[in-house]
Amino acid sequence: MPNDLDASFVVIGDNKASATPIPSPQKVSDEFNEPDTRGDRIYRNTLHGIYDMEYLTYVRNLLSLLPQYGLTAFVSLHQDVWSRYSGGSGAPAWTLELAGFDLDALEETGAAWLIGVKGGGHVESERGIWPCGYTKLAAATMSTLFWAGDTFAPKLLVKDKNGDAISIQQFLQDAYIAMSETLARAVGGLEGVLGFEMMNEPHRGYTDLPSLHSFDYNTDLHLSCTPSAFESFQLGAGHPTEVGVWTRSFPMPTRKTGTAKLNPEGRKVWRPDGPSQGKCIWELHNVWGWSDAKDEAVVLRENYFINNPATGKKIDWYTDFYYPFLGKWTERVRKASSADKIIFVEAIPNEFCPKSWTPEYRVPNMVYAPHWYDLNALFAKAFGDFSVNVQGLSRGMFPLKAFYWGQKGARDNFSLQIRNLVEHSYSSLGEQPVIIGECGIPMDMKCALPVTIFSRLANLPRLDSSKKEAFKTEDFTWQSRMMDAMLTALERSLVGFTLWNYNPSNNDQTGDDWNGENFSWFSGKRALPPSLLYYEQDAPSLDNGARILPAVVRPYPAKTAGIPLRFEYEMTTGTFSFEWGNATPEGSGAALDATVAGVPRTGHPKVTTRETEIFVPSLLTVGRKLIVKGLEPGDTYIHDERRQTLFILTRDADPRTVHNITVSVHPPFRRLPFELNDFWSDFGPRIISLGVVVVGVIMFILLMRYGPRASVDI
Repeated sequence: MPNDLDASFVVIGDNKASATPIPSPQKVSDEFNEPDTRGDRIYRNTLHGIYDMEYLTYVRNLLSLLPQYGLTAFVSLHQDVWSRYSGGSGAPAWTLELAGFDLDALEETGAAWLIGVKGGGHVESERGIWPCGYTKLAAATMSTLFWAGDTFAPKLLVKDKNGDAISIQQFLQDAYIAMSETLARAVGGLEGVLGFEMMNEPHRGYTDLPSLHSFDYNTDLHLSCTPSAFESFQLGAGHPTEVGVWTRSFPMPTRKTGTAKLNPEGRKVWRPDGPSQGKCIWELHNVWGWSDAKDEAVVLRENYFINNPATGKKIDWYTDFYYPFLGKWTERVRKASSADKIIFVEAIPNEFCPKSWTPEYRVPNMVYAPHWYDLNALFAKAFGDFSVNVQGLSRGMFPLKAFYWGQKGARDNFSLQIRNLVEHSYSSLGEQPVIIGECGIPMDMKCALPVTIFSRLANLPRLDSSKKEAFKTEDFTWQSRMMDAMLTALERSLVGFTLWNYNPSNNDQTGDDWNGENFSWFSGKRALPPSLLYYEQDAPSLDNGARILPAVVRPYPAKTAGIPLRFEYEMTTGTFSFEWGNATPEGSGAALDATVAGVPRTGHPKVTTRETEIFVPSLLTVGRKLIVKGLEPGDTYIHDERRQTLFILTRDADPRTVHNITVSVHPPFRRLPFELNDFWSDFGPRIISLGVVVVGVIMFILLMRYGPRASVDI
């Protein structure tokens, strides 16, 4: 649930920020009624680094309401691209000023892309550019200083509250921990708060960067003007510089198509009154310099960010910087709240869980919460029958193996990607709990172009490919298909998730009002005013405002008396199957070779109940009867429609026993939401027909050339 600040919040030159005005807790409580009826039980509540006591009071009041609606939350300290002032969200403006940045010069010098946080990002030329900000000078420098300033910028000293000179890393980290403690004291004691996420989508900045001349194409987005680190240094120092221009392409997301000269007026981004006295921080540390003889910039220390400049030892961002800070941050936050709070952590986006995350680096009661998005659809804001495994392509997969067709293909594509993410987590962490901390789909996407071409070959209906067409027609079929493919993949991997996002202020024009994004599955435009709502959990009016509900609202096992082994839901029929096994405390369950298909059933705490609870939404069951198959003799079940829960009590407690049920509804759906197509269902008949024709032609040619010839007697 993102907090709602409009674009006017970003006023360059004014770093006095407040999150108020804010909605009343009563208004928010009205909104909490809605997701509870759809089976949502855990919220990921995001905070944008704003140190504001009035805002903290509001957050506390909001989160205190959760138990009334059966909800819990973990609180995410949310940032993207470091700060709103560098093109994302998170840190306040003073952090950039502390490092010496001139906020008014960030855009002109190419140090940040700010169009999106000023209300842009909706037109084609601006779409999807904001993540490129991670590698631009402002955000990359700030991330480097925060995590590794003592190592890479030891000359950069600032004064603490006592007037003593300290490193900028210490200042920034102390401020972050102090803010986290203040937050933890305010909300950590609330019943509805499970724990805290240390930082949303952290980034290493320049740390581990092997070359100052390029970033890793496979992990860092290249789009529009994308300067290298070396080019960014020059631009910030006031030197007009040619940089690469990248445009969208296929099958890889982008390719370099030209160059452009940035900062033609030669403006500097470093303030004369800053800690570097107007000099580029990285020039101050002799990473690069200006050659008067050549009248050009020169790299002086190409491998500066790979090895410790003081010792020459190879650097690893995780073991040298991330893990130590995680331990310190966790200790302080738990002291300010309680020792049992769960700590949610994640790796850098688009990276698998690092092998280096060995037990000595883990904090107690830790949950690994990586993010996943279909990068192809996210980047193009389009989804159709043709989908691409970008995760595989970026790791060297043969392109033809990365292409999928149809709804079945999309499900298989997403399932493979999410399974890889989860199994790499098991491989590195053992049976540490895993939840997908963020996933979602763009609601303002269009039907992908390849569909409009190939669908004609398969005799599929003509599809409109204009962006935001669903907002005009209210036909969200393709959004439903993509959501179904993603959630099916999550179900197959037996992993929980938090869906990005629920934004009651969402509308069709501005979306989520941040960098042109529109991910909310709820839109205030379509909702009834609170005065017209009925608050019973089965009241249909609570669904007003929600989009693609049949894809979002799905059955799931909420409490399992054993070990979940397999779950799959078919939204086109309302049927689901669930398989679980009785657990045993004998043996070890921490095998690093665990897979989604090979879940360990040993080494678990003793299960003290035989009752399993499955959430079954009223959206499926209103006017229908549940049919439960697969129960063994002595097993019983009760379907509580008001609580939207199927209770199953099993008799057999033998550790070797596996339970397997299939649940369907009667009468069945009158109309399917979409067809489950794949390559062979769409093109198979034509391929077979073409094959028959080709074989026939070949046989005819062979017969004409080599077949028997009639002889004629004269």
